[in-house]
Amino acid sequence: MPDQSPAGESFIPSPARGRILAFDSGIGGLGIVAALRRRLPDAHISYIADTALFPYGEQEDAALCAHIVALLKDAIDICKPDVVVVACNTASTLALGALREACPETPFVGCVPAIRWAARISRSRVIGLLATRATVRRPYVNSLRQEFAPDCTLIAHGARHLADYAEEAFRGKPPAPHLIEREVAGLFGQPDGDRIDAVALGCTHYTFLYEALRAASPKHVAWLDPADAVARHTATVLEALGVSVTQYDTAEHLWFTAPPVDVAEPEAHLRPFGYTHAEQWAIPDQELSLPSCLRSL
Repeated sequence: MPDQSPAGESFIPSPARGRILAFDSGIGGLGIVAALRRRLPDAHISYIADTALFPYGEQEDAALCAHIVALLKDAIDICKPDVVVVACNTASTLALGALREACPETPFVGCVPAIRWAARISRSRVIGLLATRATVRRPYVNSLRQEFAPDCTLIAHGARHLADYAEEAFRGKPPAPHLIEREVAGLFGQPDGDRIDAVALGCTHYTFLYEALRAASPKHVAWLDPADAVARHTATVLEALGVSVTQYDTAEHLWFTAPPVDVAEPEAHLRPFGYTHAEQWAIPDQELSLPSCLRSL
């Protein structure tokens, strides 16, 4: 029976199997997990939420990159995934190259702002990017614009609070509309912002604010969530690998690197993503290793 992506594309779910390790700074990547389960219903998906350093957008680049590489190297040793999905724009734009160098035998699928998609559908040739401040300031974003949207004006806004609001929305506590409107105004209030007709979501957390963002913006604006595109690419990778699995020998896991304030509350919202409970991440026989400059956070 054909399924349908959020973009309206009909597809037949892939029969590919295999172990996927998905990773984000918090719950944002669960939107990609949902898309993975639609595309790959027979895959085994474990997830790490690196809540010890949330939000990534406020961390120093070099230390954060080293931390991500160390964490995922340990996770790969433990989980032995067939593919790792870096379901985080900040981590993808910062650390994908370092991860591939550190773990050359492991395929990585990253998540980058949907600037190419925005350029493809824009009529005004003015497109927007709503992301964390860390993602917006990276040269990688301008490289995407130059390669995929050279004839477009890109207006970007680094939103400090939206990822926090998304974490709250995930837990059933949607932010007040005026808070979303204030962040969105940082995008549309810029020169030529009124000409924006397509906005790329540059943070996976924003999936959980999708309808609120649409409500706070002009009606003609298309909001573009790349979750399904990431899932589609992951399916392609697994199909190419041809992993043969008849039965998985371990359960799927969802780990937090730091315990949430209220464990019971987030667990009630995990079931739609295929998880019954959350666990504390711990490298066997040792505590999570943080760069020395980050241990006090």
